[in-house]
Amino acid sequence: MTASNSILLYVTDAPTSARFYTSLLGKEPVEASATFAMFILPSGLGLGLWGKAGVEPAPAAAGGGCDIGFKVATSDMVDATHADWQAKGATIVMAPADLDFGRSFVAADPDGHRLRVYTVAEEA
Repeated sequence: MTASNSILLYVTDAPTSARFYTSLLGKEPVEASATFAMFILPSGLGLGLWGKAGVEPAPAAAGGGCDIGFKVATSDMVDATHADWQAKGATIVMAPADLDFGRSFVAADPDGHRLRVYTVAEEA
């Protein structure tokens, strides 16, 4: 079995999405064109942004049907990332909240893809 090493998001405008993720992630894509951009996340996972007009077969779903998770070490880091992303213009779908698994917030990219920043609460 081949190991999965990337997630592809189908986007309306790859350069616009690339600028959004460059701002949030604080890094440039390793590859960028008019129809595609690829970021390598700290975990080594590739995050690809592919202009949906050129995808074969055509995507059947829009953004927002799942979350891409960004795990951080502490609740304070959840709050700090929320403040940072909000200041950078990210659409906040859910403000930081304590949930059954830990603290989390959800932002959305220009195509409605959900980005969940979270920490897992330590068990007592």
